[in-house]
Amino acid sequence: MSDTTAAGSSGPEIISPELISLDTDLGTTKEDVIRSLAARLTAAGRASDAAGLVDAALAREAQSATGLPGGIAIPHCRAEAVSSASLGFARLDPKVDFGAPDGPADLVFLIAAPEGAGAEHMKLLSSLARALVRPAFVTSLREASTPDEIVRLVDEVLNPAPKDPTAKDSAAKDSAGTAAAVTPPEPVSTGKHATDETPAPAPAERHIVAVTACPTGIAHTYMAADSLVAAGERAGVKVHVETQGSSGSTPLDPSVIAGAAAVIFATDVGVKGRERFAGKPVVASGVKRAINEPDKMLSEALRASENPAAATVDGTAAAAADSDAGSVGFGTHLRQVLLTGVSYMIPFVAAGGLLIALGFLLGGYEISGPAKDIVLDNSITNLPEGGLATYLGAVLFQIGSLAFSFLVPALAGYIAFAIADRPGIAPGFTAGAVAVFVGAGFIGGLVGGLIAGVVALYIGRIAVPQWLRGLMPVVIIPLFATLVVGALMFIVLGRPLAAITSGLTDWLNGLSGSSAIFLGIILGLMMCFDLGGPVNKAAYAFAVAGLNVNDPATLRIMAAVMAAGMVPPLAMALASTVLRPKLFSEAERENGKAAWLLGSAFISEGAIPFAAADPLRVIPSMMAGGAVTGALIMAFDVTLSAPHGGIFVFFAVGGIGWFLVSLAAGTVVAALAVVGAKEFFRKGPSDAELDPEIVPAAA
Repeated sequence: MSDTTAAGSSGPEIISPELISLDTDLGTTKEDVIRSLAARLTAAGRASDAAGLVDAALAREAQSATGLPGGIAIPHCRAEAVSSASLGFARLDPKVDFGAPDGPADLVFLIAAPEGAGAEHMKLLSSLARALVRPAFVTSLREASTPDEIVRLVDEVLNPAPKDPTAKDSAAKDSAGTAAAVTPPEPVSTGKHATDETPAPAPAERHIVAVTACPTGIAHTYMAADSLVAAGERAGVKVHVETQGSSGSTPLDPSVIAGAAAVIFATDVGVKGRERFAGKPVVASGVKRAINEPDKMLSEALRASENPAAATVDGTAAAAADSDAGSVGFGTHLRQVLLTGVSYMIPFVAAGGLLIALGFLLGGYEISGPAKDIVLDNSITNLPEGGLATYLGAVLFQIGSLAFSFLVPALAGYIAFAIADRPGIAPGFTAGAVAVFVGAGFIGGLVGGLIAGVVALYIGRIAVPQWLRGLMPVVIIPLFATLVVGALMFIVLGRPLAAITSGLTDWLNGLSGSSAIFLGIILGLMMCFDLGGPVNKAAYAFAVAGLNVNDPATLRIMAAVMAAGMVPPLAMALASTVLRPKLFSEAERENGKAAWLLGSAFISEGAIPFAAADPLRVIPSMMAGGAVTGALIMAFDVTLSAPHGGIFVFFAVGGIGWFLVSLAAGTVVAALAVVGAKEFFRKGPSDAELDPEIVPAAA
């Protein structure tokens, strides 16, 4: 048998007989199947830690189900535990549900790639995924009688023999000059009759362009591409697909995009270079819908080309067609939009806030008043009263203040960007600037960004002549959307939003005693609930948006938020490396070592591996610790003038002793809680995999 590694590389074959299980009962859930296949890969030396591989595969499953029509499932992941790109295969009896729309799966490939897998390995793994949309290959897998026969079938897919050496090479060439396994797809089985949704044949010169992408970029990206191409062949429409996957992406030729009748985005992540498709009718949904219903998506794209005003960029039309298609509802989409704005805002917060804190360190807190005059009236050769430290403190403070001043405009601008793409940026930034000007602050930025994005989106949906489409995203949409949102903010919304902001500020300043402690508890719970998710981001954004060095109430809130956000990784580090290491897997113990530094630097995401592996016991424990820390920070009137940095911005903390006491108390509470939960509320036999000493060998 030929070597199934990439050309010119060394290492084990991607699949071998010991990685294959035929007609066996591996359990009743997909977790059981994944765990069994991961154990095979680990036993064969393909992975260093079965638990780490299982965690990575289940984390991918949590993003979207990997079951496909026709009784197929392709759980897949990248993981540090994987030492070489590998395939585990099981033909199940009985079948197991992997979330496919037409029922459980009997053919399961576990696709495991190292965290830094090379392009050639990724091409091979994606070639297998593409082959699974070909009925002949799937039938051969079901009819194979031995593991060696399965290996041969997979090898033929990964290393196809050239059909005709004199013919033009239709396959992509790898760096060694050998043909990567890219073959014309056979018609795909969608679980429905192809004629049900097959669009009427279109003129030969008409074509559609598409982009496919999934979070890991190993399987669904390429299967969706081949499904759309096959649907186009059935409909007589040429479909050109750009796969934005792990094995690299070859951008579509601009002339192909320019001549396309419509665009299909089948993605679960952002489209790279989305602006290239400006002015084109777009149909968008999740990547799985392109696998399950390629004919229907193609039909929608052709209809959109006839009526561009009916096309949708945000996937709402797809949601109406099929709620399981990968598109999202209004609430989820709104959350994604707001999180986009907050995510783009945070770099301004971090850079500006830390520079302001450094300015205080050098020039003292009184530098905030005269900083502008000191910078403008002095230089490195003409130092002000106070000397070099005062001058540098003023410079750092002023740079930080200018960066921090973009907080609300960036929030509004990128909220609008998330709704309307690049045409929404200018009106969004303008809405944020107006919000600052009228005193509406953070709340005004949220509202203004949403309005700017919606207005820009609907202006972009207006049907215009072909010759005018090129001007829409760069002139017409920004101009009129900026005019509309600016007028609304100045004339209608500015003063009411400013009054709300002012009232909220006055309320915060009036908090004392039990009210302040209760606020600290709420903020602590929010910071520890989803570790960088929407609830965590909401609490953090609330703190940084109101941060004002002249307002003690806002400084206490900032201290509570940052201290509580440090608790989860520190608590998991304490529990997994000091208190009860044997309750945690080897991978978690390694993560625990890194979590000490991550927690100290206020990177809450350091606790995500623990929460993902055991959410029901870990998350409540972290929330308990966060609530304790938040309450103590408020009770001791601890303040913080820097929005990021953790313990490394100790100089910006007012009451550093009580800050450390509060942080330590919450960390200990969370660590003891998670140890107790794991000790007394065990999940079951699967816990035995964490450490052999946890449960008796008979278990």
